[in-house]
Amino acid sequence: MKIGRSLVGLAQELERQLHSKKDLIVPSQLVHHTTAEGGETKIVVEEGGSPVRYGVTPLARRQLAEKLKIPYAYFERMREEQPVLLDRNVNTWLQSDDDRRMLRTLDGQVRAVLSDRYRRLDNFDLAESVLPILQQLPEVRFESVELTETKMYLKCITPRLKYEMAPGDVVQAGVVISNSEVGQGTLSVQPLLFRLICRNGLIAPDRSLRKTHVGRALGGTDDAIQVYQEDTLRADDQAFFLKVRDVVQAAVSEATFRQTAQKLQKTLNIPLLGDPVKTVEVLAQRYTLNDNERAGVLRHLIEEGQLSGYGLVNAVTHYSQEVEDYDRATEFEALGGRLIDLAAHEWKGLAEAA
Repeated sequence: MKIGRSLVGLAQELERQLHSKKDLIVPSQLVHHTTAEGGETKIVVEEGGSPVRYGVTPLARRQLAEKLKIPYAYFERMREEQPVLLDRNVNTWLQSDDDRRMLRTLDGQVRAVLSDRYRRLDNFDLAESVLPILQQLPEVRFESVELTETKMYLKCITPRLKYEMAPGDVVQAGVVISNSEVGQGTLSVQPLLFRLICRNGLIAPDRSLRKTHVGRALGGTDDAIQVYQEDTLRADDQAFFLKVRDVVQAAVSEATFRQTAQKLQKTLNIPLLGDPVKTVEVLAQRYTLNDNERAGVLRHLIEEGQLSGYGLVNAVTHYSQEVEDYDRATEFEALGGRLIDLAAHEWKGLAEAA
């Protein structure tokens, strides 16, 4: 499992961000886009009769392009080669749009351009609610926590629940909680298997809580900008966070853990009868792995010398430790969980690739 920051470090950054972020519900007509020579973009918002300039993150640029139905590749070409043309396009569509936008800002930058129906489920509130619940798990160990530009992750292990895959090969129960404040995924709670031999993490896709960030439209119906500070909005999510407790307990229950562990154990009986190189090629095509990722998974499969479904799953999850980007590394842990859920005919396509 890829290691993130310390729990103390996570708490400090969440606290810092709490005092640096701001949400605005803005009529599109009060938003103006400017691009400087060199491609740096700014969003200018009329707040209280005065223009306030914000930087724009790459994710927010992509979201703005999507909402204005401008192909992102063309948006970026204009930004780099024809900034005046980009501003003319963006501002024309903003001024002709009757929609209201939620602009999520942090450290003076627009980090997300979302619908006014986007329901905030913020990381600080989630951590404040769920960390006491996780700390009550038996012998809990926070194996990996991280806060990336798009998501927060809490990955915990409770060593009291163990299952032996094969002699000396033990997995422990755990849970992973993830959330995105910028529209890059739902709030989710999922079971986690932790393999002691190589410290691999596998995220199971079943029995998960997923809460989408969609709710009623925020703000009134007039044309004025509305600013939502943290102390106004935090109470809105408390009722939902209370439900997380039961889902966490279910995710690390003995029944859920045993069911997930047995699914993984069954892959020991799936021999890879074809060419391992072809098997990993099929895997890469099916799950959109790039060339470096495909080579890394193949290397772990060969090095570990276990040409079975179990070996392939562990090659995928072991490779996640080498992936530089934490979000992408977590996707490999989740891919391991998707593999143990494959039907027999799907495994056949991998196992007999030639």
